[in-house]
Amino acid sequence: MTAGISPNALRPAGVEVWWARLGAARDAFVEDLDPVERGRLAAYLRDEDKARFLLGVTITRRVLGARFSLLPARVGLDRTCSECGKPHGKVRADGVELSVTHSGEFVGVAFSDRPVGLDVEKVDPGIDVDGVARVALTVEEARELERHDGIAKARVFTAYWTRKEAVLKATGEGLRGELRGPVPAGIQVQELEVGADHRAALAVVSGELPVVRVEDATHLLS
Repeated sequence: MTAGISPNALRPAGVEVWWARLGAARDAFVEDLDPVERGRLAAYLRDEDKARFLLGVTITRRVLGARFSLLPARVGLDRTCSECGKPHGKVRADGVELSVTHSGEFVGVAFSDRPVGLDVEKVDPGIDVDGVARVALTVEEARELERHDGIAKARVFTAYWTRKEAVLKATGEGLRGELRGPVPAGIQVQELEVGADHRAALAVVSGELPVVRVEDATHLLS
């Protein structure tokens, strides 16, 4: 082995991406939530937002429970914000990197041995594509966007946006990061297929393309 290089750095990252649709949420899933998660759930006003949060937590707990031979309710999850210390930060768990995303009909959770970012967005035909593009796209991306119009333009923009969001999640910068810059070195980005009405992207901190396995969470949640 090369001195100073960890074994992880010498092999492609492994990633699992689990998807569920909004209709898979069940009231019974609340039983496995901890007090902080129950408080977060109760704070949402819209039923669809409650369902998205509940599904994200349940997928996370059930996948990690199976991986570590624990009951889902016994999986330790930490949401402490690095800036204020309150429990509303990115979810973390020992021994694995996580990224949770939701939009429209989809909720997704990515699990990896490297820092990972997953983003899904529902295509919005009414979005001010040109206005947002001026602050979010590179010159090359904006030029490519100009070749499209109507819903096709919205889809292309949304694809660009999910890639940027996924990268910022993987690096931990969130929307404080630079949207118009190129993808940083050492980060692999790829689009994931989620149907015509949504766009999704995965970013992994890795020198090589990750080995990605996409799973339908339906059986996990049944």
